[in-house]
Amino acid sequence: MRFFESELDLHRHTVEEALPKLDQYLYQAYMSGLSSVCINHGKGTGTLRQAIYRELKNNSLVKLFRAGQKGEGGIGVTIVEITDH
Repeated sequence: MRFFESELDLHRHTVEEALPKLDQYLYQAYMSGLSSVCINHGKGTGTLRQAIYRELKNNSLVKLFRAGQKGEGGIGVTIVEITDH
């Protein structure tokens, strides 16, 4: 069994680069049986975070998501719970 990373680093990516990677990653996380993952989008201007939030709202593999808390990366990351199999 291959190890699947529970964090996806998208900071320093454009929205156009990041969204396809996010979709592919979420599918792979689901297929790997992960219950939650961390998406690192950085703090920056918030443009990438907002685009990722829009994408997560419309993705059927996402149960819920939230901004990271202190110690998790704060607003620079998003914690995503994956739907059950």
